[in-house]
Amino acid sequence: MITTHVLDTSLGKPGRAIAIELERADGPIWKLVGGGITDDDGRLRTLTPAGPVTPGTYRIRFQTAAYFAALGVTGFFPVVEIQFVVVDGAQHYHVPLLLSPYSFSTYRGS
Repeated sequence: MITTHVLDTSLGKPGRAIAIELERADGPIWKLVGGGITDDDGRLRTLTPAGPVTPGTYRIRFQTAAYFAALGVTGFFPVVEIQFVVVDGAQHYHVPLLLSPYSFSTYRGS
């Protein structure tokens, strides 16, 4: 399973209503695996169904321009894209995003 969570570090609050897409590389082509919108806690638990995922290279794309525009803030990154590798598809991969208008960071969560 792959999940995510967004925290707006400039506000100290969850990143609510952020559109997200998850894709997996199939050779040189990226194929959509899942997507959705973060909830009031900044989480998206439904990127993939519960259970194993196919090993491979994934990318998760956070549509941050619309999020910052809704706050009346000018952001520097209109999209945040993170690529990561799933080696063991039976594990849970949690990819949090710490976000502010002019920076972001991520890590493999639990």
